[in-house]
Amino acid sequence: MEPAGEFYHLENGGDQSKKAAMGKESWNNGIRTAQTMSNSLLRKKSDPLLVSKLRFQMLRQFLANLQEVILGTKLAVLFPAIPLAIAADFYKFGRHWIFALSLLGLTPLAERVSFLTEQIAYYTGPTVGGLLNATCGNATELIIALFALYRSKIHVLKYSLLGSILSNLLLVLGSSLLCGGLANLKKEQRYDRKQADVNSSLLLLGLLCHMLPLMSRYAAAPGVLIADSTLQLSRASSILMLVAYIGYIIFQLKTHRQIFESRQEDEEEEEEEEKAVIGFWSAFSWLVGMTLIIALLSEYVVGTIEAASESWGISVSFISIILIPIVGNAAEHAGAIIFAFKNKLDISLGVALGSATQISMFAVPLCVVVGWIMRVRMDLDFSLLETASLALTILVVAFTLQDGTSHYMKGIVLCLCYTAIAACFFVHKIPAPLAGTQTINWYLSLGGGDAFSGGGGVDSTLDTMTTLPINHSFSQRSKNYLVSILNIKQRRRF
Repeated sequence: MEPAGEFYHLENGGDQSKKAAMGKESWNNGIRTAQTMSNSLLRKKSDPLLVSKLRFQMLRQFLANLQEVILGTKLAVLFPAIPLAIAADFYKFGRHWIFALSLLGLTPLAERVSFLTEQIAYYTGPTVGGLLNATCGNATELIIALFALYRSKIHVLKYSLLGSILSNLLLVLGSSLLCGGLANLKKEQRYDRKQADVNSSLLLLGLLCHMLPLMSRYAAAPGVLIADSTLQLSRASSILMLVAYIGYIIFQLKTHRQIFESRQEDEEEEEEEEKAVIGFWSAFSWLVGMTLIIALLSEYVVGTIEAASESWGISVSFISIILIPIVGNAAEHAGAIIFAFKNKLDISLGVALGSATQISMFAVPLCVVVGWIMRVRMDLDFSLLETASLALTILVVAFTLQDGTSHYMKGIVLCLCYTAIAACFFVHKIPAPLAGTQTINWYLSLGGGDAFSGGGGVDSTLDTMTTLPINHSFSQRSKNYLVSILNIKQRRRF
C-alpha cells in the first residue's frame, strides 16, 4: 500500500498527511455514520501497482485517483449510463430513454458522493466531517427537488421527497428486518431503542408540521380563501423544522454522540482500519465535479418525467414516489440489508431512520424556504392521500420498533405496507393532483377573479391560468372548478 500512500502524501504535503492520520483516528472512533458504513460495503479495493510504474508523477496521481473514484465501487458498471444520457439528449432520442439513463446514472454517483465526503472527513476531523455527511447524505434527492422547484413542478418535488421518506421507513427498514430475521433465525436480534426513539420523535414533529396546513385547509369555512395563510403557516413551520434539525445535528455529533455510534460486534472486522486513499484537494475536486453531473442528470430527470409517464403508461406520482427513490438510493439501501444479514441492526436502523429524518426535517423545509426566496409558492400541504400515507407509515414504524427486538415478521409487515402504498399510487392516475388546487387558490388569492373585468371573460382567465409557471397543465375538472368560482365572483360584483 506504499504507492497509494505516496500519492496523497505528495498531493497534501507531510503536515497534511499527519493531519489526515489524526483525522482518520478521530473519524473512525465515533462519527462514522450508518450511511457511510452502509455505502462502504459496495466499495472494492484497487491495486496501486497498476499505475505505480508510470514515469510522470501528475499522470500517475491522476490515474490513481481515477482508479479509486471511478473503479473503486461495485456499481462502476452503471457509469456508462451517464454519457449515454447526455448523448441521448444531444441527439434528441426518446425522452423516456433520457429519463431512464439519467436515473441509472444517478445510482453510482450517489454512492461516490458518500465516499468522497468520507475521504474529506479524514482531513477535516469528525465534526466537520459529520456536518458534511449530514448535508450530503441525500444529495441526489435534494438536487432533484431543487430542480423541480426551479421548474415550478411542485407536485414532482413533493412526490419525490415523500417517496424517499416512505422507501426508507418501509422498504429499506422492512427489507433489512426481513432479511436479517431470516438469516438469523436462531439468534435474537436486538438494537438500541434510544436512536430509534430520537428519530421517531423528529418524524412525528415533521408529520405535525405537514398536517397543520392540510387541516387548516379542510377546517376553513366554505368560500374562504386560505392559500396565503396556509403558505405563511408552512413557512413558519419550515423554520421550526430546520431549527429542530440543527438541534438534532448538535445532539448527534456533540452532546449524545455515543447513541449514534455504530457498534462493532465482531472484533475480527475491526482489525483492518480504513484510511484516506486520495488527497483532500483531489476529493474536493471530484466531489464538485460529481455534484455538477448529478445536477445535470437531475435536470434531465425532472424535465423528462412527464414524457416517461406518458410513454410507459405509469402515473407521475408512481414514478416520483416509488421508482426515483428506489433507484436513486439503491447503494445505501443494499448496504443496510447486508448489515442486517450480519445481525447489525443498529447500522441498518441508522441508515433507514437517519435518511428519512434528514429528508423530512431538512430537505422538505429547505425547499419551502428556497421557494420563498425564489417567490415560488411551495408549502407543506402534501394533500390528503399523501399526508395520510406518511402518517400511517410513521405510526406503523414507531409501533414496530418500540420493544428493541426484531424478527422477520416485522419485516414482512413493513414490506407489505410499502406494497399497498405503491399499488395505491400506481392506480392514482391524476398526473398532478398537488399542483392544480394550489395554483387555483394562489391565483384567486391574488385577485385572479378580476381578470374578466378587463373584458376577457372567463375564457380569457383560463387562458391566462394555463400560462402560469406554477403549473403547466390543468385538468378539465380543475378548469370547471375555476369557472364556478369565477362565475360566483362575477355575480357578486354585479
